[in-house]
Amino acid sequence: MISIRFVHVFKPSLNSTICLPETCSKESMEVIRGPSVISSLPQLPLPDSDHSTGSFNDPLYHSIQNKLYGKELLLNELEVTWEDLHPLLESGIVSIRSGLLPLNKTFRCHRCYTDNPKMFGRAPCSSCGSLCTYCRHCIMMGKISTCTPLLRWNGPSPVNSPHPHLKWEGTLTKGQLKAAQALKDSIEKEQELLIWAVCGAGKTEILFPGLQFALSKKKRVLVTSPRTDVVLELMPRMQKAFPNIPINGLYGGGTKKDPPASLVIATTHQTMRFTDTFDVVVIDEVDAFPFHADDSLLHAVYKSKKNKASIIYLTATPSEDIKQRVANEDLSSVVIPRRFHGHPLPVPRFQWSGSWQKDLNHMRLPKSLQKWCAHRIENGIPALLFVPTIEILEKVTSILKRKNPHIQGVHSKDIKRHQKVSEFREGVVPLLVTTTILERGITIPGVDVAVLGSEDNIFTESALVQIAGRAGRSSSKPHGDVVFFHFGKTKAMKKACQHIVKMNRREEGK
Repeated sequence: MISIRFVHVFKPSLNSTICLPETCSKESMEVIRGPSVISSLPQLPLPDSDHSTGSFNDPLYHSIQNKLYGKELLLNELEVTWEDLHPLLESGIVSIRSGLLPLNKTFRCHRCYTDNPKMFGRAPCSSCGSLCTYCRHCIMMGKISTCTPLLRWNGPSPVNSPHPHLKWEGTLTKGQLKAAQALKDSIEKEQELLIWAVCGAGKTEILFPGLQFALSKKKRVLVTSPRTDVVLELMPRMQKAFPNIPINGLYGGGTKKDPPASLVIATTHQTMRFTDTFDVVVIDEVDAFPFHADDSLLHAVYKSKKNKASIIYLTATPSEDIKQRVANEDLSSVVIPRRFHGHPLPVPRFQWSGSWQKDLNHMRLPKSLQKWCAHRIENGIPALLFVPTIEILEKVTSILKRKNPHIQGVHSKDIKRHQKVSEFREGVVPLLVTTTILERGITIPGVDVAVLGSEDNIFTESALVQIAGRAGRSSSKPHGDVVFFHFGKTKAMKKACQHIVKMNRREEGK
């Protein structure tokens, strides 16, 4: 197999050097570099956008434009040939760069931005027949090797959204209005902003005026979250609020292929395909796993925005790094310590459950937890029961199903997760056992919440605050019960309660 080699040629009509496959170069062209494997060629400056379309006005042009605008993709993702792309490459409307950038003793992947040497492997390459280095980190999105080019659109935008009509007819609270105005100011000034709002403060509603302002100015907006569940929760709410605006929803496993939109709601992993396209980036649940534990996701989100853009961080539990930036006056912030309905956050209570793991080994629950679950089921109160691991989840779910076969368990690897959550919303499932996958992004009116094994290390302060925040979110049922069943109190449990109490007191001026 012969590898496709690339050349750098000077184009007088563009007054710049472009990269072409060797097969697309002509004898009349001035070759500056190559032919060579693309990663061996020096990096060219990124071209200016909005090149003239020239005489391109055919279905293939518009198909490539819709797929590639605002992104960097592999050739097979475009479903075209180099021959198809030849006119667009010569005109500079589409450009090429190496998928992997050689660094000292390692590489950097231009898609996921990882440069960790452990994230790169070497294997015989089916594309070029040689031994190639490839990126393991983002391989699920398509393999990027030293011989792999990434394609980028530099032509005009295909997005032509109408003036946004905000159909939401609710009323913002005083705290929400303050945050909404700060958001609008940050968008106008292209600045960063932290919105620190307690669980149930109505963060989505706070976004509406700012998003309407941004979309009315023809800005492209990204709302991103580390969790698929959050994206699935946000999509229908945004579509209802902005019914005349096309919205893209992107997440792992999603199959819908919509044309580019001015409002994109995506998981942080999906942002790896975007580059230099968004004027406004809203990061919802900025402290959530895996975002806070994977620097490449932060780089991917930053890569997706334009050089001048506003970044909005939304969270109820900001990390210490973000808090320090605020303290150093390096990041503007606005705090909303009260929920939209004005009631305080439910404060968790601690319930000793003894050696609960021994109980599970004998296929029984601690008596205190049995009583708690039975009361909710008998009285028709929806209940979420959080557990530390999938193994424990399966045991607990099996035990509870003996009492009620409609009880279900969900975790990150559960292919029926979204269906089960939907059935829980509808009341078909009376009690849902879950791992921390549902600690955020789920709102069930009137739900009570329990944690079994809250002393486990997976239940950090922020995780416990978020879990407690699932209760009392409805204005008709604003209180809710939150219980930490434990075999010994931890610092995280105590700090979570202190965090919630502090927020409750802050609004009261104490």
